[in-house]
Amino acid sequence: MPDSADAPTDVLVVGAGAAGLYAALRAARDGAEVTVISATPLAETASYWAQGGVAAALAVDDSPAAHLADTERAGRGLVRRSAAEALCREAPDAVADLEALGVRFDADRHGRLVLGLEGGHTHRRVVHAGGSATGRRLVRQLAARLVAHPRVRVLEQTRASAVWTSDGRAVGAVTEDGRAVAARATILACGGSAALWRRTTNPPGSVGVGAQLAYAAGAELADLEFVQFHPTAVAGIPGREGFLVTEAIRGEGATLLDGRGERFVEELAPRDEVAYAVWRTMRDEGSDHVLLDMRHVDAAAFPNVVAALRESGLDPETTPVPVAPACHYTMGGVACDLQGATRVPGLFVVGETACTGLHGANRLASNSLAECIVFGGRAARAALDAAPLPERLAPAPAGATVLVPARETRHALWRHAGIERDAEGLRTLLDDPHPLARAIGAAALARDESRGAHRRADHPALDHALDGVHTIVAPAADGGPPATRRERWDAAPAAA
Repeated sequence: MPDSADAPTDVLVVGAGAAGLYAALRAARDGAEVTVISATPLAETASYWAQGGVAAALAVDDSPAAHLADTERAGRGLVRRSAAEALCREAPDAVADLEALGVRFDADRHGRLVLGLEGGHTHRRVVHAGGSATGRRLVRQLAARLVAHPRVRVLEQTRASAVWTSDGRAVGAVTEDGRAVAARATILACGGSAALWRRTTNPPGSVGVGAQLAYAAGAELADLEFVQFHPTAVAGIPGREGFLVTEAIRGEGATLLDGRGERFVEELAPRDEVAYAVWRTMRDEGSDHVLLDMRHVDAAAFPNVVAALRESGLDPETTPVPVAPACHYTMGGVACDLQGATRVPGLFVVGETACTGLHGANRLASNSLAECIVFGGRAARAALDAAPLPERLAPAPAGATVLVPARETRHALWRHAGIERDAEGLRTLLDDPHPLARAIGAAALARDESRGAHRRADHPALDHALDGVHTIVAPAADGGPPATRRERWDAAPAAA
């Protein structure tokens, strides 16, 4: 083992959002020695800003089967059924475990959980903590539990620069300051890639760190063409540009209005439909926003959103809020199985870094935090079964494999891989200096149809021959263009 390496750990978790915190805590609770690498102080990750809740079939008139049906309907014939079945079946227990860990979800005066309704759901099944502060409260509680656990070591404000491999197996990671951390199993929980786009609801660090680390280590990527744009991100208000106004507000009656003050979309349709309707209305009107009218919504139910808007000089109780789509969530990520295992032995992925096929072509609202817990726990349990480290390891890598996107890359992705794309624009991305931009361009170019969050102006029709077919991007050889292929995963057919 290299002299610069730390003492080996059982499980190394890179990233401290909801998925990483829960995976680390689950592994430690099951007896593993765990090291966590966090680029930010704990409880300041992207999950901290999550305004949505946790979707789970908890109501007496709801069921995992109904949750599954909604997930598949939103996913447009691309949801991996086995992944969705696991999520919908295990989400109620995940909520119960979070409560046991001290997460206090909103309840009525009788102590019953308050269940919210969000786009694409046919039942009230979304639990929140502090209204729109769910992410904040969840990660704070998990972080507090984590730092108090005797088997956990946390390296805060430390960035991973590369996955450490030896004989084709992941054996840990290297940090930017040169520290090598060896581990029997490495779990990447570094969030998604939405900040690769010019306009985004995500913090600046969401640039596909986990995808870049895994891709450079030999893992494959999947479904990169499916990028969700949130339809109601604040537009034109200095200091709040891109601030997400949670979908739950529309679930409580807020409406979207065009320039004439008229409704133009069913506000609780799946996000791909609503975002496209907003974008189309803006285009037709020559405007840079539409209006979200939440004047009749109980402001006390969404204190964070209302306070943030008032701080910027806009009172949503008296004035409609200017909003426009912004890049919000990447359905694609590192290809993995239902335990988070990648094609690189010893390397696991969870949360938005991962692509199990759960979300298909369009994520159902609030399935993402549920995914973090359900699949974070699954990956942690699988990591405990990783083989012991060999006595001799290859030298730890010295070079960084994570690139920060240039301004030109972010503008190119917004222009050519936005809500609507075409082959001509996508081909320009194949020459972009950023590896993920090239991979995204290749994946979107390979899917010559429109489905969910992937809309091709030059191929506007849904192709049922591609139901259940996922685009895989393999690591490029010798710096050449990304290679793509198609794989069929189990899925229900898309509606006509």
